[in-house]
Amino acid sequence: MSTGSWLELIASGLITGGVYALVALGLNLQYGLMRILNIAHGEFLMVGAFLTWTATTTFGISPLLMIPISFALLMGLGLVLHRAVFRQLTRTSQNLDIFEARGLMVSFGLMFLVQNFAQLVWGGDLRGYDFMADPVAIGGAQFAANKLLLLALALAFSAALIVVLKTTLYGKGVRALMQSPTGAQLVGIDTERLHPLMFGVGLGLSGVAGCLLSMTYTISPSMGEPYTVTALIVITLGGFGSMAGALAGGLALGVIEAVGMHFTSPSLKSLLSYGIFIAVLLWRPNGLFARR
Repeated sequence: MSTGSWLELIASGLITGGVYALVALGLNLQYGLMRILNIAHGEFLMVGAFLTWTATTTFGISPLLMIPISFALLMGLGLVLHRAVFRQLTRTSQNLDIFEARGLMVSFGLMFLVQNFAQLVWGGDLRGYDFMADPVAIGGAQFAANKLLLLALALAFSAALIVVLKTTLYGKGVRALMQSPTGAQLVGIDTERLHPLMFGVGLGLSGVAGCLLSMTYTISPSMGEPYTVTALIVITLGGFGSMAGALAGGLALGVIEAVGMHFTSPSLKSLLSYGIFIAVLLWRPNGLFARR
């Protein structure tokens, strides 16, 4: 393979991995902080994609303008869902194990509810639109401009979240709750405020990921579930509760899939992903990037 071909292959993996990381960060935030394993997370990515498609094709709104709009709308929906559903589960569950089990069942219900709602509103056909599809030459390789933009924005949002969690007062509160929920509450960290806010941010990030995906790929009501599964694999790679690990894990998985499919077969993508998932669970259950 030529240098340009290798560059295209690695870049393709990084582009896919950037989306994986963005989705995984939102899910990791929800599970690491609140122990909500939101199986419906990818469905809200799908909602963000369809909102962007509708705004672009019907009202002529730029997908770039829809990025903050999608984030705000999905974040607002997340706040409502947490207050209406998961906060009530917290109050009625006797312990954390019961809450996790009930939350998982509720998430399954939400997944099918959102899928069917999307099919009712937008139908089951594939949708798409053209946006910045012109090729760009870099180092002897060619890339679609929209995919390069997708990678840049996915990395920017991921890095921004990590910086916020490391430098702001709210972020330090979130990290304290992830490390020791009981200790964080003892020093006065307000879980009643942080939990719905971070659940909303998690869904907001899924909306951004859906918006970015709609710029480059066709979308459908069934597109969300595979991204939820991939996000779980990425979180396993990076370590539950580790934001930097989720970013590194997403990029690594994207590159591994791209290289593996190139030298084997595209049909083996799921085999590669699940094989890595099982291997990490067996030999590094705390994640590849966690400290020993």
